[in-house]
Amino acid sequence: MANVIKLRKGLEINLKGKAREKKTATNVSNVYGLVPENFVGVTPKVVVKEGDHVLAGEALFVNKAFPEVRFASPVSGTVTAVVRGDRRKLLCVKVQADAQQEAVDFGKKDVRALDASSVRQSLLEAGLFGYINQLPYAVSTTPDTTPEAIYVSALRDMPLSADFEFELTGNEDAFQAGITALSRIAPVRLGIGSKQSAAALTSVQDAEVYVFDGPCPAGNVGVQVNHISPISKGDTVWTVEPSSVIFIGRLFLTGKVDLRRTIAVAGSQVSDPSYTEVLVGTPLSDILSGRLSKTEHVRIINGNPLTGSVSDLAGFLGAHTSEVTVIPEGDDNDEMFGWILPRTHEFSASRSYLSWLMGKHREYDLDARIKGGERHLIMSGEYDKVFPMDIYAEYLVKSLIAGDIDKQEQLGIYEVSPEDFALAEFVDSSKLPLQKIVRDGLDILRKENA
Repeated sequence: MANVIKLRKGLEINLKGKAREKKTATNVSNVYGLVPENFVGVTPKVVVKEGDHVLAGEALFVNKAFPEVRFASPVSGTVTAVVRGDRRKLLCVKVQADAQQEAVDFGKKDVRALDASSVRQSLLEAGLFGYINQLPYAVSTTPDTTPEAIYVSALRDMPLSADFEFELTGNEDAFQAGITALSRIAPVRLGIGSKQSAAALTSVQDAEVYVFDGPCPAGNVGVQVNHISPISKGDTVWTVEPSSVIFIGRLFLTGKVDLRRTIAVAGSQVSDPSYTEVLVGTPLSDILSGRLSKTEHVRIINGNPLTGSVSDLAGFLGAHTSEVTVIPEGDDNDEMFGWILPRTHEFSASRSYLSWLMGKHREYDLDARIKGGERHLIMSGEYDKVFPMDIYAEYLVKSLIAGDIDKQEQLGIYEVSPEDFALAEFVDSSKLPLQKIVRDGLDILRKENA
Protein backbone atom coordinates (compact mmCIF):
# COMPACT_ATOMS: atom_id res chain seq x y z
CA MET A 1 0.00 0.00 0.00
CA ALA A 2 1.28 3.46 -0.93
CA ASN A 3 2.40 5.87 1.76
CA VAL A 4 0.00 8.83 2.05
CA ILE A 5 1.37 12.23 3.07
CA LYS A 6 -1.11 15.03 3.74
CA LEU A 7 -0.08 18.65 3.34
CA ARG A 8 -2.08 21.62 4.58
CA LYS A 9 0.05 24.60 3.59
CA GLY A 10 -0.03 25.88 0.03
CA LEU A 11 -2.22 27.82 -2.36
CA GLU A 12 -4.33 26.90 -5.36
CA ILE A 13 -4.41 29.57 -8.08
CA ASN A 14 -7.14 28.70 -10.56
CA LEU A 15 -6.19 30.49 -13.78
CA LYS A 16 -8.27 30.73 -16.91
CA GLY A 17 -7.12 28.76 -19.95
CA LYS A 18 -6.22 25.33 -18.60
CA ALA A 19 -5.52 22.85 -21.40
CA ARG A 20 -8.32 20.48 -22.31
CA GLU A 21 -7.47 16.81 -22.66
CA LYS A 22 -7.20 16.66 -26.41
CA LYS A 23 -4.23 16.73 -28.77
CA THR A 24 -3.84 19.41 -31.44
CA ALA A 25 -1.29 19.02 -34.21
CA THR A 26 1.68 21.39 -34.37
CA ASN A 27 3.31 22.55 -37.59
CA VAL A 28 6.33 20.48 -38.56
CA SER A 29 9.41 22.52 -37.69
CA ASN A 30 12.39 23.06 -39.94
CA VAL A 31 14.87 24.31 -37.34
CA TYR A 32 15.28 23.10 -33.75
CA GLY A 33 17.35 24.67 -30.99
CA LEU A 34 18.97 23.15 -27.92
CA VAL A 35 19.53 25.76 -25.20
CA PRO A 36 22.32 25.07 -22.65
CA GLU A 37 20.69 27.40 -20.12
CA ASN A 38 17.97 24.77 -19.64
CA PHE A 39 20.57 22.58 -17.92
CA VAL A 40 21.33 24.53 -14.76
CA GLY A 41 24.90 24.32 -13.50
CA VAL A 42 26.36 23.15 -16.81
CA THR A 43 29.21 25.06 -18.46
CA PRO A 44 28.74 24.08 -22.11
CA LYS A 45 31.45 23.36 -24.66
CA VAL A 46 30.36 23.08 -28.29
CA VAL A 47 31.53 19.93 -30.10
CA VAL A 48 30.01 20.78 -33.50
CA LYS A 49 30.42 23.66 -35.92
CA GLU A 50 28.18 25.29 -38.47
CA GLY A 51 27.72 23.07 -41.50
CA ASP A 52 28.22 19.77 -39.61
CA HIS A 53 25.65 17.04 -40.12
CA VAL A 54 24.41 15.29 -36.99
CA LEU A 55 22.09 12.39 -36.29
CA ALA A 56 19.42 12.43 -33.60
CA GLY A 57 21.26 11.38 -30.46
CA GLU A 58 24.64 12.85 -31.44
CA ALA A 59 26.13 15.43 -29.09
CA LEU A 60 25.80 19.15 -29.83
CA PHE A 61 27.68 20.26 -26.71
CA VAL A 62 29.14 18.74 -23.57
CA ASN A 63 29.66 19.78 -19.97
CA LYS A 64 33.09 21.41 -19.94
CA ALA A 65 33.85 20.13 -16.43
CA PHE A 66 32.72 16.57 -17.31
CA PRO A 67 33.11 16.08 -21.09
CA GLU A 68 31.54 12.62 -20.86
CA VAL A 69 28.20 14.34 -20.12
CA ARG A 70 26.83 15.00 -23.59
CA PHE A 71 23.66 16.76 -24.72
CA ALA A 72 22.03 15.11 -27.70
CA SER A 73 20.49 16.68 -30.78
CA PRO A 74 16.71 16.08 -30.88
CA VAL A 75 16.77 15.66 -34.68
CA SER A 76 19.08 14.71 -37.51
CA GLY A 77 20.11 17.56 -39.74
CA THR A 78 22.64 20.29 -40.43
CA VAL A 79 23.96 22.62 -37.74
CA THR A 80 22.97 26.06 -39.01
CA ALA A 81 24.02 28.29 -36.12
CA VAL A 82 26.01 28.31 -32.91
CA VAL A 83 24.53 31.35 -31.20
CA ARG A 84 26.66 33.16 -28.64
CA GLY A 85 26.05 36.14 -26.37
CA ASP A 86 28.20 38.34 -24.16
CA ARG A 87 31.66 36.96 -23.42
CA ARG A 88 30.97 34.29 -26.04
CA LYS A 89 28.44 32.61 -23.76
CA LEU A 90 26.74 29.77 -25.64
CA LEU A 91 23.06 30.60 -26.00
CA CYS A 92 21.79 28.02 -28.45
CA VAL A 93 22.77 25.43 -31.07
CA LYS A 94 20.37 25.33 -34.02
CA VAL A 95 19.88 22.33 -36.29
CA GLN A 96 17.96 22.34 -39.57
CA ALA A 97 16.08 19.06 -39.66
CA ASP A 98 16.43 16.54 -42.49
CA ALA A 99 13.33 15.57 -44.43
CA GLN A 100 14.09 11.93 -43.57
CA GLN A 101 15.08 11.55 -39.94
CA GLU A 102 17.92 9.28 -38.85
CA ALA A 103 19.04 8.44 -35.32
CA VAL A 104 22.10 6.87 -33.75
CA ASP A 105 21.37 3.26 -32.85
CA PHE A 106 22.69 2.63 -29.34
CA GLY A 107 21.16 -0.85 -29.27
CA LYS A 108 18.16 -2.17 -27.36
CA LYS A 109 18.91 -3.32 -23.83
CA ASP A 110 17.07 -5.36 -21.20
CA VAL A 111 17.10 -2.98 -18.24
CA ARG A 112 16.55 -5.81 -15.77
CA ALA A 113 19.83 -7.39 -16.85
CA LEU A 114 21.87 -4.19 -16.41
CA ASP A 115 23.83 -3.00 -13.42
CA ALA A 116 24.29 0.57 -12.22
CA SER A 117 27.48 1.13 -14.20
CA SER A 118 25.89 -0.05 -17.46
CA VAL A 119 22.87 2.23 -17.00
CA ARG A 120 25.09 5.23 -16.27
CA GLN A 121 27.25 4.53 -19.31
CA SER A 122 24.24 4.14 -21.59
CA LEU A 123 22.78 7.48 -20.45
CA LEU A 124 26.14 9.21 -20.91
CA GLU A 125 26.64 7.84 -24.41
CA ALA A 126 23.14 8.81 -25.53
CA GLY A 127 23.29 12.35 -24.13
CA LEU A 128 20.50 11.87 -21.59
CA PHE A 129 22.50 11.91 -18.34
CA GLY A 130 22.26 15.71 -18.20
CA TYR A 131 18.46 15.49 -17.89
CA ILE A 132 18.96 14.21 -14.33
CA ASN A 133 19.10 16.89 -11.63
CA GLN A 134 20.32 16.72 -8.07
CA LEU A 135 19.80 18.14 -4.62
CA PRO A 136 21.63 19.93 -3.10
CA TYR A 137 22.07 22.98 -5.37
CA ALA A 138 19.20 22.06 -7.76
CA VAL A 139 21.51 21.61 -10.76
CA SER A 140 22.11 19.08 -13.50
CA THR A 141 23.98 16.23 -11.85
CA THR A 142 27.44 14.93 -12.69
CA PRO A 143 28.88 11.39 -13.00
CA ASP A 144 30.97 11.74 -9.84
CA THR A 145 27.86 11.77 -7.62
CA THR A 146 26.32 8.72 -5.98
CA PRO A 147 22.72 9.34 -4.92
CA GLU A 148 21.12 7.96 -1.77
CA ALA A 149 17.83 7.84 -3.69
CA ILE A 150 16.23 9.02 -6.92
CA TYR A 151 13.01 11.04 -6.69
CA VAL A 152 10.42 11.37 -9.44
CA SER A 153 7.33 13.55 -9.03
CA ALA A 154 4.48 12.68 -11.40
CA LEU A 155 2.28 15.36 -9.82
CA ARG A 156 2.19 18.70 -11.59
CA ASP A 157 0.05 21.20 -9.71
CA MET A 158 1.40 24.62 -10.62
CA PRO A 159 -1.11 26.97 -12.31
CA LEU A 160 -1.88 25.87 -15.92
CA SER A 161 0.53 22.95 -15.64
CA ALA A 162 0.21 19.88 -17.86
CA ASP A 163 -1.41 16.74 -16.47
CA PHE A 164 1.24 14.01 -16.58
CA GLU A 165 -1.40 11.28 -16.67
CA PHE A 166 -2.47 12.56 -20.10
CA GLU A 167 1.14 12.51 -21.32
CA LEU A 168 1.61 9.04 -19.84
CA THR A 169 -1.13 7.53 -22.03
CA GLY A 170 0.62 5.39 -24.65
CA ASN A 171 3.99 5.77 -22.89
CA GLU A 172 3.39 3.38 -19.99
CA ASP A 173 6.02 0.85 -21.10
CA ALA A 174 8.67 3.52 -21.59
CA PHE A 175 7.90 5.04 -18.18
CA GLN A 176 8.22 1.66 -16.46
CA ALA A 177 11.47 0.91 -18.31
CA GLY A 178 12.86 4.29 -17.23
CA ILE A 179 11.92 3.68 -13.60
CA THR A 180 13.50 0.21 -13.69
CA ALA A 181 16.69 1.59 -15.24
CA LEU A 182 17.00 4.28 -12.58
CA SER A 183 16.33 1.72 -9.83
CA ARG A 184 19.54 -0.05 -10.87
CA ILE A 185 21.46 3.02 -9.69
CA ALA A 186 19.60 3.83 -6.44
CA PRO A 187 16.19 3.29 -4.81
CA VAL A 188 13.47 5.17 -6.70
CA ARG A 189 10.74 7.05 -4.85
CA LEU A 190 7.76 8.09 -6.97
CA GLY A 191 5.48 10.87 -5.78
CA ILE A 192 1.93 11.01 -7.15
CA GLY A 193 -1.22 12.99 -6.35
CA SER A 194 -4.20 11.70 -4.41
CA LYS A 195 -6.41 12.13 -7.51
CA GLN A 196 -4.08 10.29 -9.89
CA SER A 197 -5.30 6.80 -10.69
CA ALA A 198 -3.33 5.58 -13.71
CA ALA A 199 -2.18 2.00 -13.13
CA ALA A 200 1.26 2.86 -14.53
CA LEU A 201 1.69 5.15 -11.50
CA THR A 202 -0.19 3.43 -8.71
CA SER A 203 1.11 -0.06 -9.57
CA VAL A 204 4.57 0.87 -10.81
CA GLN A 205 7.33 -1.69 -10.25
CA ASP A 206 10.84 -1.06 -8.90
CA ALA A 207 9.79 2.09 -7.06
CA GLU A 208 8.29 3.06 -3.73
CA VAL A 209 5.11 5.09 -4.24
CA TYR A 210 4.16 8.06 -2.05
CA VAL A 211 0.76 9.74 -2.39
CA PHE A 212 0.66 13.49 -1.69
CA ASP A 213 -2.68 14.97 -0.68
CA GLY A 214 -2.67 18.74 -0.48
CA PRO A 215 -2.60 22.02 -2.38
CA CYS A 216 0.13 23.36 -4.66
CA PRO A 217 3.15 23.02 -4.30
CA ALA A 218 2.68 19.38 -3.21
CA GLY A 219 3.98 18.37 -6.65
CA ASN A 220 7.36 20.03 -6.19
CA VAL A 221 9.99 17.32 -5.94
CA GLY A 222 11.82 19.33 -3.26
CA VAL A 223 8.69 19.37 -1.11
CA GLN A 224 8.36 15.62 -1.54
CA VAL A 225 12.01 14.99 -0.61
CA ASN A 226 11.53 17.13 2.50
CA HIS A 227 8.57 15.01 3.67
CA ILE A 228 9.94 11.61 2.68
CA SER A 229 13.57 11.84 3.77
CA PRO A 230 15.10 15.29 4.34
CA ILE A 231 18.68 15.65 3.17
CA SER A 232 21.58 17.12 5.11
CA LYS A 233 24.97 18.50 4.22
CA GLY A 234 26.97 15.78 2.50
CA ASP A 235 23.89 13.95 1.18
CA THR A 236 23.00 13.80 -2.50
CA VAL A 237 19.77 12.75 -4.16
CA TRP A 238 18.84 12.78 -7.82
CA THR A 239 15.57 14.19 -9.11
CA VAL A 240 14.15 13.29 -12.51
CA GLU A 241 11.26 14.99 -14.31
CA PRO A 242 8.69 12.33 -15.36
CA SER A 243 9.00 13.15 -19.07
CA SER A 244 12.74 12.52 -18.78
CA VAL A 245 11.93 9.10 -17.28
CA ILE A 246 10.07 8.37 -20.53
CA PHE A 247 13.08 9.55 -22.57
CA ILE A 248 15.28 7.14 -20.62
CA GLY A 249 12.83 4.27 -21.04
CA ARG A 250 12.60 4.81 -24.80
CA LEU A 251 16.38 4.65 -25.06
CA PHE A 252 16.51 1.16 -23.59
CA LEU A 253 13.39 -0.10 -25.40
CA THR A 254 14.30 1.20 -28.87
CA GLY A 255 18.02 1.89 -28.68
CA LYS A 256 17.44 5.44 -29.92
CA VAL A 257 17.11 8.92 -28.43
CA ASP A 258 13.52 10.09 -28.75
CA LEU A 259 12.85 13.48 -27.14
CA ARG A 260 9.15 13.69 -28.00
CA ARG A 261 6.97 14.96 -25.21
CA THR A 262 3.33 15.96 -24.83
CA ILE A 263 3.03 19.52 -23.55
CA ALA A 264 0.12 21.77 -22.62
CA VAL A 265 -0.43 24.95 -24.61
CA ALA A 266 -2.44 26.97 -22.14
CA GLY A 267 -3.37 30.39 -20.84
CA SER A 268 -6.17 32.89 -21.27
CA GLN A 269 -4.56 34.30 -24.43
CA VAL A 270 -4.55 30.91 -26.17
CA SER A 271 -7.60 30.47 -28.40
CA ASP A 272 -7.91 26.70 -27.94
CA PRO A 273 -5.95 25.48 -24.89
CA SER A 274 -4.99 21.86 -25.51
CA TYR A 275 -2.06 19.45 -25.67
CA THR A 276 0.40 18.83 -28.47
CA GLU A 277 3.24 16.40 -29.04
CA VAL A 278 6.53 18.07 -29.91
CA LEU A 279 10.27 17.56 -29.62
CA VAL A 280 12.52 19.30 -27.13
CA GLY A 281 13.86 22.36 -28.96
CA THR A 282 10.78 22.97 -31.10
CA PRO A 283 10.37 26.68 -31.97
CA LEU A 284 7.67 28.38 -29.93
CA SER A 285 6.53 30.11 -33.12
CA ASP A 286 5.47 26.72 -34.49
CA ILE A 287 3.88 25.59 -31.22
CA LEU A 288 1.82 28.79 -30.96
CA SER A 289 1.07 29.22 -34.67
CA GLY A 290 -2.65 29.94 -35.09
CA ARG A 291 -3.29 29.54 -31.34
CA LEU A 292 -2.88 33.08 -30.01
CA SER A 293 -5.98 35.21 -29.44
CA LYS A 294 -3.74 38.25 -30.08
CA THR A 295 -0.03 38.88 -30.53
CA GLU A 296 0.34 42.23 -28.74
CA HIS A 297 0.36 42.91 -25.00
CA VAL A 298 0.82 39.24 -24.15
CA ARG A 299 3.49 37.41 -22.18
CA ILE A 300 4.77 34.14 -23.62
CA ILE A 301 6.15 31.85 -20.92
CA ASN A 302 8.35 28.82 -21.49
CA GLY A 303 6.80 26.87 -18.63
CA ASN A 304 4.04 27.70 -16.16
CA PRO A 305 3.30 31.25 -14.94
CA LEU A 306 5.03 30.79 -11.56
CA THR A 307 8.31 29.09 -12.48
CA GLY A 308 8.63 29.44 -16.26
CA SER A 309 10.93 31.84 -18.10
CA VAL A 310 9.78 34.80 -20.18
CA SER A 311 10.22 34.11 -23.88
CA ASP A 312 9.01 35.19 -27.32
CA LEU A 313 8.11 33.51 -30.59
CA ALA A 314 11.82 33.23 -31.46
CA GLY A 315 12.44 30.95 -28.46
CA PHE A 316 12.64 27.15 -28.32
CA LEU A 317 10.87 24.65 -26.09
CA GLY A 318 12.97 24.03 -22.99
CA ALA A 319 14.47 20.67 -22.10
CA HIS A 320 12.38 20.43 -18.91
CA THR A 321 9.33 22.38 -20.10
CA SER A 322 5.98 20.60 -19.84
CA GLU A 323 3.80 23.56 -20.85
CA VAL A 324 3.88 26.78 -22.86
CA THR A 325 1.58 29.43 -21.40
CA VAL A 326 0.41 32.80 -22.66
CA ILE A 327 -1.16 35.36 -20.32
CA PRO A 328 -1.91 39.10 -20.62
CA GLU A 329 1.10 41.37 -20.14
CA GLY A 330 -1.03 44.02 -18.44
CA ASP A 331 0.90 46.95 -19.91
CA ASP A 332 -2.22 48.22 -21.69
CA ASN A 333 -4.47 47.99 -18.65
CA ASP A 334 -5.60 51.39 -17.35
CA GLU A 335 -7.76 51.29 -14.22
CA MET A 336 -9.50 54.28 -12.71
CA PHE A 337 -9.84 54.02 -8.93
CA GLY A 338 -8.42 50.50 -9.18
CA TRP A 339 -7.15 50.60 -5.62
CA ILE A 340 -10.58 51.28 -4.14
CA LEU A 341 -12.85 49.14 -6.33
CA PRO A 342 -14.13 45.79 -4.97
CA ARG A 343 -12.14 43.99 -7.72
CA THR A 344 -14.30 40.88 -7.80
CA HIS A 345 -12.46 39.67 -10.90
CA GLU A 346 -9.01 39.75 -9.28
CA PHE A 347 -7.35 37.07 -7.13
CA SER A 348 -6.02 37.82 -3.66
CA ALA A 349 -4.32 35.33 -1.36
CA SER A 350 -5.05 37.59 1.63
CA ARG A 351 -8.73 38.24 0.77
CA SER A 352 -7.99 41.91 0.11
CA TYR A 353 -10.50 41.76 -2.74
CA LEU A 354 -14.10 40.60 -2.59
CA SER A 355 -13.42 37.92 -5.20
CA TRP A 356 -13.12 35.28 -2.46
CA LEU A 357 -16.88 35.53 -2.03
CA MET A 358 -17.33 34.08 -5.53
CA GLY A 359 -16.08 30.63 -4.52
CA LYS A 360 -12.77 28.84 -4.76
CA HIS A 361 -13.51 27.24 -8.14
CA ARG A 362 -13.72 30.53 -10.00
CA GLU A 363 -11.18 31.03 -12.80
CA TYR A 364 -9.08 34.19 -12.89
CA ASP A 365 -7.52 35.94 -15.86
CA LEU A 366 -4.43 37.36 -14.16
CA ASP A 367 -1.85 39.42 -16.03
CA ALA A 368 1.91 39.73 -15.53
CA ARG A 369 1.91 42.92 -13.44
CA ILE A 370 3.36 42.65 -9.95
CA LYS A 371 1.26 45.64 -8.78
CA GLY A 372 3.75 47.32 -6.55
CA GLY A 373 7.42 48.05 -6.09
CA GLU A 374 10.13 46.13 -4.29
CA ARG A 375 10.37 46.92 -0.59
CA HIS A 376 13.29 46.22 1.72
CA LEU A 377 11.35 44.31 4.34
CA ILE A 378 9.93 40.84 4.84
CA MET A 379 6.52 40.45 6.45
CA SER A 380 6.64 37.98 9.32
CA GLY A 381 4.74 34.75 8.69
CA GLU A 382 3.76 35.61 5.12
CA TYR A 383 5.78 32.84 3.45
CA ASP A 384 4.89 30.20 6.03
CA LYS A 385 1.24 30.14 4.94
CA VAL A 386 2.14 28.72 1.51
CA PHE A 387 5.45 26.97 2.23
CA PRO A 388 4.80 23.32 3.22
CA MET A 389 8.41 22.34 3.96
CA ASP A 390 9.77 21.96 7.47
CA ILE A 391 12.01 24.97 6.95
CA TYR A 392 11.87 28.55 8.21
CA ALA A 393 11.55 30.12 4.75
CA GLU A 394 11.50 33.69 6.00
CA TYR A 395 14.78 33.36 7.92
CA LEU A 396 16.41 31.38 5.12
CA VAL A 397 15.66 34.19 2.66
CA LYS A 398 17.11 36.73 5.08
CA SER A 399 20.31 34.69 5.42
CA LEU A 400 20.57 34.44 1.62
CA ILE A 401 20.22 38.20 1.24
CA ALA A 402 22.83 38.72 3.97
CA GLY A 403 25.19 36.13 2.46
CA ASP A 404 25.50 34.25 5.77
CA ILE A 405 26.47 30.76 4.57
CA ASP A 406 26.66 29.25 8.07
CA LYS A 407 23.14 30.36 8.84
CA GLN A 408 21.93 29.12 5.43
CA GLU A 409 23.26 25.65 6.19
CA GLN A 410 21.57 25.63 9.57
CA LEU A 411 18.25 26.66 8.01
CA GLY A 412 18.17 23.94 5.33
CA ILE A 413 19.59 25.51 2.17
CA TYR A 414 20.66 22.08 0.87
CA GLU A 415 17.04 20.92 0.69
CA VAL A 416 15.53 23.69 -1.44
CA SER A 417 15.38 24.73 -5.05
CA PRO A 418 14.15 28.04 -6.52
CA GLU A 419 10.77 26.60 -7.56
CA ASP A 420 9.97 25.83 -3.91
CA PHE A 421 9.75 29.59 -3.33
CA ALA A 422 7.48 30.32 -6.32
CA LEU A 423 4.30 30.61 -4.27
CA ALA A 424 6.07 32.60 -1.56
CA GLU A 425 7.20 34.99 -4.29
CA PHE A 426 3.62 35.25 -5.56
CA VAL A 427 2.18 36.22 -2.17
CA ASP A 428 5.14 38.38 -1.10
CA SER A 429 3.82 41.88 -0.42
CA SER A 430 7.38 43.23 -0.73
CA LYS A 431 7.68 41.94 -4.33
CA LEU A 432 11.07 40.36 -3.75
CA PRO A 433 12.44 38.10 -6.55
CA LEU A 434 12.70 35.12 -4.21
CA GLN A 435 13.46 32.50 -6.86
CA LYS A 436 16.40 34.56 -8.13
CA ILE A 437 17.62 35.15 -4.57
CA VAL A 438 17.57 31.39 -3.89
CA ARG A 439 19.22 30.56 -7.23
CA ASP A 440 22.03 33.07 -6.65
CA GLY A 441 22.51 31.77 -3.10
CA LEU A 442 22.74 28.16 -4.26
CA ASP A 443 25.26 29.08 -6.95
CA ILE A 444 27.47 30.87 -4.42
CA LEU A 445 27.24 27.96 -1.99
CA ARG A 446 28.14 25.50 -4.72
CA LYS A 447 31.28 27.47 -5.58
CA GLU A 448 32.24 27.70 -1.93
CA ASN A 449 31.96 23.90 -1.53
CA ALA A 450 33.64 23.00 -4.82
